[in-house]
Amino acid sequence: MNSFETSLINKSTALLAVMDHSLHCVHLSLGWRRRLGLSESDAVDELKAHHLFEKTDSKNLNEKLESVLRRGESVSGLRVRVACHGDPIRCQLTAWLVHAEDDQPGVVVMVEDVEELSRTVDNLSALEERYQLILDAAGEGIYGLDHNGRITFGNSASTRIIGWHPDEVLGEFAHDVHHHSHEDGSHYAREQCPIYAAIHDGEIHRVDDEVFWHTDGTPIPVEYTSTPIMKNGTPDGAVVVFRDISERRKAEREKKEAFEHIRRLTDQLEQERDYLRDELSVTVNFGEIIGESPALKRTLSQIEAVAKTPVTVLIFGESGVGKEMIARAIHNKSERSDGPMVKVNCASIPNELFESEFFGHVRGAFTGAHKDRIGRLKLADSGTLFLDEVGEIPLAMQGKLLRALQEHEFERVGDDKTQKVDVRIVAATNKNLSAEVAAGRFREDLFYRLSVFPVEVPPLRDRMEDIAPLALHFIEHICKDLGRDIPRISKGQLVILQQHDWPGNIRELNNVMERAVILTTGSRLRLDLALQISVPASASVTTSTSASERRESISASDARDSTSGELEEFLTEDEFRETEKANMIAVLSHTDGQVWGPDGAASLMGIKPSTFSYRMNVLGIEKW
Repeated sequence: MNSFETSLINKSTALLAVMDHSLHCVHLSLGWRRRLGLSESDAVDELKAHHLFEKTDSKNLNEKLESVLRRGESVSGLRVRVACHGDPIRCQLTAWLVHAEDDQPGVVVMVEDVEELSRTVDNLSALEERYQLILDAAGEGIYGLDHNGRITFGNSASTRIIGWHPDEVLGEFAHDVHHHSHEDGSHYAREQCPIYAAIHDGEIHRVDDEVFWHTDGTPIPVEYTSTPIMKNGTPDGAVVVFRDISERRKAEREKKEAFEHIRRLTDQLEQERDYLRDELSVTVNFGEIIGESPALKRTLSQIEAVAKTPVTVLIFGESGVGKEMIARAIHNKSERSDGPMVKVNCASIPNELFESEFFGHVRGAFTGAHKDRIGRLKLADSGTLFLDEVGEIPLAMQGKLLRALQEHEFERVGDDKTQKVDVRIVAATNKNLSAEVAAGRFREDLFYRLSVFPVEVPPLRDRMEDIAPLALHFIEHICKDLGRDIPRISKGQLVILQQHDWPGNIRELNNVMERAVILTTGSRLRLDLALQISVPASASVTTSTSASERRESISASDARDSTSGELEEFLTEDEFRETEKANMIAVLSHTDGQVWGPDGAASLMGIKPSTFSYRMNVLGIEKW
């Protein structure tokens, strides 16, 4: 170095130093001397790197400077801390190779004070860290986008929601990273993306029905807001805030399913309520099986044998014998007694509604299907389905019913979803199903499916011992319903009841007792009027002899009552007139209103036609 260069270094206020090949100071600038507290005349040839710089930096620095001497490669931008009489300052070092006048190599070291810049950078770093902490504290995912839609920053929640770490996607288009497809996998054009729309039109865009794609390829339902970043009135990017709404969607689905379940239960309860209302009279009138006859005991023993088993039961017997009572007894004694017993009267369902009645339907399945309907089969789930008058099921419907009974599954009308049921079947009929099968009106396979265990219910005429307790039971319940006192029934009247053929069985007996109670005005049951009304005209009066025999039979019964200690049978005048009037009406019904002639009403009663006509006027009987 010449004298000019040396003088320039020595007088410079910058931080400059020249070191020889052993890295001893040869020249030191005025600015550096001041940092070290040295005067211009102080010798510096004993100073080395560790005197000029912090000891922690000197070892690494020596290696760098020796490399400059050996290889001649310059060093620039090296961060060091310069020693001074105060606190060390952060600087940036540059060094290069020079040759002295004796051609010995040396190193020129120039240091730039970057303390202020470092403080600024540190402040910026601290501010960035603070803002990042704020971003990471947010529960929502946050992305920053530049004016092209490329990601500039993100937070921890964004990583948690969609898996991508912000450092992995910086500079990438947000749409291409996590918003490239619709939920069904179809392509989502970038031009249609609301995220970028905020950058283009400067408006806030809110979306709540789309998905972002996770790194594992699964769609994440989100709601998000894209807000433009404005610069000089022009969009210069956007901030996207998004939230994972998977749990909310799940809660909404569960809520919808719960409401649907409640709706189905409500519909089911309404149908059960309607069903129970329809069946209430049956339960009240036939709430228990009454009787001690041998024929009934045989039936009850069959009930005891089959009730605890899961097998299908076929109850057969005449109309009105109480087949439903037997079905209820089987259900109540079974392990399904806590479940429902649902009755289907197959004879009362129109053919076109059979499938809907059994299996139910969905709304819109056919004209008039304004809402979903639960069928009787589903209504009886976990209980017993009672198919009354099963022989009336249309042939076209029998195959579908057979499949449902065998597979324990079915589909509602208009629905393709299969429903499972656990139902025990008890069927009843007053038809000879074997004959129906032979005639082709009933499926043989369905017949064998239903008649696993047949139970026969005896007619009332085979249960003479049960007529009296049944009659008393009916009278008690009827009087209770009507709010009347229980009338007296004599032993003679019970004999009359036992002599009746009862083609309508228990149902007919109940009806007769109800009529008798209604017609009774005093304390004695008016069975005479009730039986006359109940017996067909052709059987009421056939000849004068039969009527006479009837009166003699009743008189004999009354006489037996009297001799046995019972109260004597007698009629008041009004009761006698009513009996006479009813008898005359019965005779007129038999003769189609004819009074005169050998086949007329007067002849059948054994009186003159004029007498008969006179009594008609007195009793107020109009002519036919």
